[in-house]
Amino acid sequence: MPPVISAEGLYKIFGRRPERGVRELRSGRSREDLRAQGLTAAVIDASFSVDPGEIFVVMGLSGSGKSTLIRMVNGLLPATDGEIRIGEEVLSKMSPAQVRDVRRRRISMVFQNFALLPHRTVGENAAYGLEISGVNRSDREKKAKEALEMVGLKGWDGYRPSALSGGMKQRVGLARALASGTDVMLMDEAFSALDPLIRRDMQDQLVDLQQRLEKTILFITHDLNEAMRLGDRIAMMRDGRIEQIGSSEEILNEPANDYVAKFIQDVDRTRVLVAGAVMEQPRETLGIGQGPRTAHKLLRETQNSWLVVLERDRTPAGVIWQDDVAEAVRLGQDELPWSDVHDMAVVSHDTPVAELFGKSAQHDAPLVVVDDEGRFAGVIPRVTLLTALGVIGEGESSSPAVDPPPGPVDPGAPGDAAQDAPTADDRRGGDAR
Repeated sequence: MPPVISAEGLYKIFGRRPERGVRELRSGRSREDLRAQGLTAAVIDASFSVDPGEIFVVMGLSGSGKSTLIRMVNGLLPATDGEIRIGEEVLSKMSPAQVRDVRRRRISMVFQNFALLPHRTVGENAAYGLEISGVNRSDREKKAKEALEMVGLKGWDGYRPSALSGGMKQRVGLARALASGTDVMLMDEAFSALDPLIRRDMQDQLVDLQQRLEKTILFITHDLNEAMRLGDRIAMMRDGRIEQIGSSEEILNEPANDYVAKFIQDVDRTRVLVAGAVMEQPRETLGIGQGPRTAHKLLRETQNSWLVVLERDRTPAGVIWQDDVAEAVRLGQDELPWSDVHDMAVVSHDTPVAELFGKSAQHDAPLVVVDDEGRFAGVIPRVTLLTALGVIGEGESSSPAVDPPPGPVDPGAPGDAAQDAPTADDRRGGDAR
């Protein structure tokens, strides 16, 4: 399927005659050279695409260009050069009226500062985008109620925003975006004004909603742990340029340059890496219809002490053990010897590594990993898990913490300007309010 959002060779330069700055950047001049001429290059040659149903996170510190980038995608700032598409519609070639039409039909926005109307009720705020689009009152009230229920605010539609906590206000903003029914959601530092516990709860809710609704989401954040937790893919930005695009695992394991490597060194990898990243394939598995003699033969050949038994649809049936199998063969039994002592722990392939240790400690058998359909994907023996922990620990302590250099604040990007100067806490996911 074609991407829902795409950008190609995108530039945004502030100042007089900004096109001149594009030419100079392409000829090899630096951002600092342009600043000496009164020009500020906020976004430089940015190219990316966002697939249908994907959460694409743009991650960067103050001055990286991320807030300018999302304003360009939303049509609030025209590109100096390059092309932005929403589906097949090219924003960079549209009139302001056409851009506003695309924004009403296809794009909804969740802001950092909630952006609720204090004189309107929660329900009226949730329905506001529909009201602007001309939807009749009964239909917009119905859709607003449904959206509020989806975000856990059922029954709050008659209250004023002043009666709500910060987390609840952000839920109203999320409900407003959902009620609009657009296929694209833009979220600009949407959770950064919240306390850490509420922020985590909102992240959980976004992941849950995304699994059900499969929206296409462009999410902006300065919090690396948040980016790693939410993003299907992440674009790392610095000084207006995209340094690397990849999944959490790709960025953690294959940083594109020293900047990215320094940025990720303090990430809690046990909460980013998942079971699918550390699992391994057993040399053999056993079908549910096979007996103890076949199991005994496979155990001798593999020199293993256990076998995973699979149903015909490749869902795991259980784990059998060498001693039990040998006893069954000695007694001439035809049935597989299931043991109550060695029960099986099943985990999803996307379970964070941090959550695996407790499960592994409770079971002698290896952890059995399944895919989204519950089919067998691999195993994680305890020794493999401990080895993975050792590798993760070495990666986290391999070099001293070094803060990436801060860039200048984006003009016209108050969300970034409000950030404090970057510290090591920014990279660890601390609140930078």
